[in-house]
Amino acid sequence: MQVTIGRAGEALVIAVLEERLDAAVAITFKEMIRDAIALPGAPVILDLSQVEFLDSSGLGAIVGVMKLLGPDRPLEVASLSVSVRKLFRLTRMDTVFRIHERAPATEAIRAAE
Repeated sequence: MQVTIGRAGEALVIAVLEERLDAAVAITFKEMIRDAIALPGAPVILDLSQVEFLDSSGLGAIVGVMKLLGPDRPLEVASLSVSVRKLFRLTRMDTVFRIHERAPATEAIRAAE
């Protein structure tokens, strides 16, 4: 599992560099994001531009990260593929998360594996 972490103004932007966010990587994803969100920045924007497939375990991991952040530090998502956007719409997660068409340009902080 690979991610990059950057800043866009006050926001912390975490880009997932995987094609699949599913049961096989959901636990690793959540642990990596937990480490990344130790860095300051609000909101946290999850760039999913590389993710072509998201299953219920991956979606559950994203919701778990939102709960870890709490109500004072919103989790937003960006750059959803057609299939990922469809899953967000079918599960009504599009009413829970703020969705950006594109992730903001960032100043890199680090990459993580």
